[in-house]
Order: sequence, then structure tokens, then C-alpha cells
Amino acid sequence: VEFLYCDLASMKSIRQFVQQFRAKNCPLHVLVNNAGVMLVPERKTEDGFEEHFGLNYLGHFLLTNLLLDALKQSGTHSHNARIITVSSATHYVGKLHLNDLQSRCSYSPHGAYAQSKLALVLFTYRLQHLLTANGSHVTANVVDPGVVNTELYKHVFWIVKVVKWMTAWLFFKTPEEGASTTIYAAVSPEVEGAGGCYLYNEERTKSADLAYDEELQRRLWTESCKMVGISDEASRLP
Repeated sequence: VEFLYCDLASMKSIRQFVQQFRAKNCPLHVLVNNAGVMLVPERKTEDGFEEHFGLNYLGHFLLTNLLLDALKQSGTHSHNARIITVSSATHYVGKLHLNDLQSRCSYSPHGAYAQSKLALVLFTYRLQHLLTANGSHVTANVVDPGVVNTELYKHVFWIVKVVKWMTAWLFFKTPEEGASTTIYAAVSPEVEGAGGCYLYNEERTKSADLAYDEELQRRLWTESCKMVGISDEASRLP
């Protein structure tokens, strides 16, 4: 096991990480996008992005795109490289405000978090479409880990913390249980070659209807490329 530092809230850090990884000339068979914050007060990343959108979504968007070549080179016809992105059931109530992705007009921690998680599902579906169109041996899937007992809840109201403390043993998954579907997506033969899936409890299930809107997927992808400063090569594909 090796550790390379990467701050998903910093575009500079992400680029430095990718540079260090490439220098190792290692294959890349599995990429798990799992960083995140939840319900944080209104604040910005060092690049000026609203933190939920900048860290939860844009950081993973840039990281994945910068590592795509390594993934494509590592995947084969019989063993695809895999991209697993961790979203949340919160995406079902999320709305994507393309004219205000930074939540500048009216900030809501819940709204911003839900939007970031919806963006991850839209991104995954668009990414799989592009990978298929290019004939790449890479699959992209999105995972809902369920309600997991972690420090992610440190910004919720104190009364919620008390309820969580009292009921976590009954209603919350342990971190190990929460990781099971991500691990399933990363290594299970059952999903070999299958991409564009929303997985919950190690089963394929339906995501929010909005996430299947291909025009919204395309528009988000194009806007995301502009925001992180990469070329939108996908604009030349259907």
C-alpha cells in the first residue's frame, strides 16, 4: 500500500497528485471516488467553488478525467478497468441549477449537498456513454452506500446528533457495511463489463428520473469542463 496526498477541494492538488501517479508508470484498474463533505456552512474551496459542489463533484470530475488515459490503457476486453463513484439517496431530492451551480442566490446546506450528489449520478451516466462511444474497456458505475455511521454527520444540528447517537446501532450501517456495495462494484465478476448502473445493497436499482436526462448530462459535462479548465472532447461525440 502506498499513500499519495490529494486534496479533492484543490484543483492544484489534484493535478499534482495525477502527475505523481503517472510518474510511477503503474496500471490503474480501479478508481473509487469517495471523498465528500455534508451539510457544511456556506464556504468556498481555494478555487472559489461552493464546497459541496467543488469537493464532492468537481474534484472527482477533474480527477477522473485526468486519469482516464491510465484507466483506458489498463482495461482489457475480458477485464475492464472500473470507475466507482459514491453518491447518496439524497440525489433523489436534488435539483441541478445550471445557472447557479455555486448556490450563490440562496444557499441551503441540504440543497447544495443533494445537488452535488445528483451531479455525480449525471456525470457517471454521461461518462459511461462516452466510454462506450469510444470503445474503451472501462466501465463507470455509481453507488449508494446507504446511511452509514461516520463522521460525515458532524455538521448536522445537535438534536440530530443525539438521535443518531441513540439509534445508530439500529438504523445505521457500520463503515464496513457501508463499503460493501463499493467493493462489490470494484471487484465482483457479476458486474464485469456492466456500466452506467446505480447500485444499492449490491443490486442494480433505479436512480432519480432526472438523472437519465441526456441533455442535462451533456450540459453539466460541458459546464464542468469549463469550470475545471479541461477541453470538452466529448462535444464532438453524440
